[in-house]
Amino acid sequence: MLATPPSILRTGMRLPEVRWAAIALALFVIGWAMQLAGTPMWLWWSVYLACYACGGWEPALAGLKAARERTLDVDLLMIVAALAAASIGQVFDGALLIVIFATSGALEVLVTQRTADSVTSLLGLAPERATLIAVDGTTQIVDCRDLEVGQRILVRPGERIGADGVVVAGMSEVDQQVVTGESVPITRQVGDEVLSGTVNGTGALTVEVTRPASESVIARIVTLVEDASQTKAPTQLFIEKVEQTYSTTVVVATLLVLGVPIVVFGNSFEDALLRAIVFMIVASPCAIVLSTMPPLLASIANAGRHGVLVKSAEVMEMVGRTTLVAFDKTGTLTEGRPEVTAITTERGRTPAQVLTAAAAAERPSEHPLGRAIVAAADHRNLEAKTVTEFRALPGRGVSGDIDGQHVVVERADAGHATGTIVSVVIDGDTAGHIELVDRLRDDAADAVADVADITSQPPMVLTGDHRTVAHHIAEQAGITSVHAALLPEAKARIITDAEHDGQRVLLVGDGINDAPALMAASTGIAMGRHGSDLALDTADAIIVRDDLRAVAALIRLSRTARRYVIANLCIAATVIITLVTWDLIGTLPLPLAVAGHEGSTILVALNGARLLRPAAWSTPGPRHHTPE
Repeated sequence: MLATPPSILRTGMRLPEVRWAAIALALFVIGWAMQLAGTPMWLWWSVYLACYACGGWEPALAGLKAARERTLDVDLLMIVAALAAASIGQVFDGALLIVIFATSGALEVLVTQRTADSVTSLLGLAPERATLIAVDGTTQIVDCRDLEVGQRILVRPGERIGADGVVVAGMSEVDQQVVTGESVPITRQVGDEVLSGTVNGTGALTVEVTRPASESVIARIVTLVEDASQTKAPTQLFIEKVEQTYSTTVVVATLLVLGVPIVVFGNSFEDALLRAIVFMIVASPCAIVLSTMPPLLASIANAGRHGVLVKSAEVMEMVGRTTLVAFDKTGTLTEGRPEVTAITTERGRTPAQVLTAAAAAERPSEHPLGRAIVAAADHRNLEAKTVTEFRALPGRGVSGDIDGQHVVVERADAGHATGTIVSVVIDGDTAGHIELVDRLRDDAADAVADVADITSQPPMVLTGDHRTVAHHIAEQAGITSVHAALLPEAKARIITDAEHDGQRVLLVGDGINDAPALMAASTGIAMGRHGSDLALDTADAIIVRDDLRAVAALIRLSRTARRYVIANLCIAATVIITLVTWDLIGTLPLPLAVAGHEGSTILVALNGARLLRPAAWSTPGPRHHTPE
């Protein structure tokens, strides 16, 4: 039997629905005690009517508002049934209906609030104050919400980091579990990103702020999950579309259940009305309406706690239908931090000249290759020149004017190299080539194997990189289907073709050139840590942490949520059919009808809330292969 922990109930008392339900319950118990004690009828009737008012005013008001908009609300049906019971002297049964209905509604609100609280509580992790380092080196305590991009803060040992930023001095271990789900503290040193709300270890860090508080990872998690909570999955939309027709049918059927026995069989009005009241109660679709959203919203909240932001309930439902997963290469299967390993030159250029020109052209670029080239130039203390007329050439490279010369940096044929080759062209002449190597992520092979276990089609790689490099990385990751040397439109076309063949494609990517393919796929997931803003805006879900295993975990969670939805619908339909049949061919007591109907509503709500449990998120550990 499912039980609601006392701590949750205590927390829920701040909700008005819970308070009114508690008052209605107390009045019902008092009225019942008075009735059993033989007190005057007017006294316990008065207490029962007070119970009606406290437990029924809010759903009655909601039902009347819906009626004004020419929609039939199940809340109004329950209130009408309770009042009808009182009109024939069944005030106890009507009060019982009000109490259970109010309790059911309070639990629905409590479950929804708990789902929201599980994510919005992250806001409390962000500290309110931070130590700002002024230009002259002095420090002062300021509000974190007032920090601006470019300012620097001092984070002492044991403190929570006050803003998203980059470490510019110091080294320490940072506990990021509350935001990204990483189980152990990770080393953060100069050049590494840190997140607001995470806990600094034993070292001191100087952090340069890169995002205002309103755009921090924590704030984005809360915003995205709140937005997702307002959306509805296709199953829920279908149920709501059918609900109006169903509710109207229930009203018509109730009138027939009332009238036919009187006219045809000569039953008394009181007996026929009691049977009609019972029918209206047990046939109402409360549990069916509540079967879908609690599991999906709980899944969204659970995924958010584990560093995966799902943008809508529709996405959460769609992820579980994935039959094929496609991975981008750079920054997704690989670390996204390639390093310059060799520079060759032509036409009398020196390696320094080639790297300086390439770095100048790449400075405004968001691509990992561009960042690696800039990092190599800075490491060699080369002059940082300014680029004008900068243009990004998605899938190819970048171009711009530097010191009156037009520089193009674009990918070249890698030949038999296992790294990526970039050509540097100055005023139409090839000045040299830069070779970069990007290492496979430590978790990539395990993540790919895990995805292959749960999808009907083997995963594939889509990349703009050259075939030799792409096949080398894919072989290391355990992927046999490779599409290389692709422009962004070609990536999108491959995804579209697979969709037309009946596949439900989930694409995992991180760059600007992945945006068209993310749009073409049934579901797009962006690697949020290094992902571009365009990829984050285009994707349906975002993995905040650098853990590819979250892809398979999200698919499993979505499928579990769908099983819960189906189970809830089966429970609700079974209870309705059983109770309706009992009422039509036999005599179903009103209290039992109320308990059965509202009990099923409470059951499906609590069943959906089970997906808030940490155990519902399953990320397998590393696979250990025994050498042959």
